[in-house]
Amino acid sequence: MPTTVIPEPATTQPATTQPATTQPATTQPATTQPATTQPATTQPASEPSLPGRWARLRAVAGEAGMSTAEYAVGTVAACAFAAVLYRVVSGDSIVSGLTELVDRALATLS
Repeated sequence: MPTTVIPEPATTQPATTQPATTQPATTQPATTQPATTQPATTQPASEPSLPGRWARLRAVAGEAGMSTAEYAVGTVAACAFAAVLYRVVSGDSIVSGLTELVDRALATLS
């Protein structure tokens, strides 16, 4: 008579790769520092010096705005344009032309 192999019943305990111990499992301590996306800096915890802060600000800000010299050049250019425009508008030909235009408009309305 042939012999039949009877499989062993399945166990309900999960298989482990480590031997059983009587000591409690160790856990890593939780970190108290929040996760940041910025890299760690080499600056000390104290406030950085003023030149260091300006250098960092210039590096981050880039060339987005105008400097004082650019404001000065822009102001001088605007004043020169205003002076030329004033001379043109206050000239005799412009004043007489505008006066004639207003007189015709008023004559049309009356």
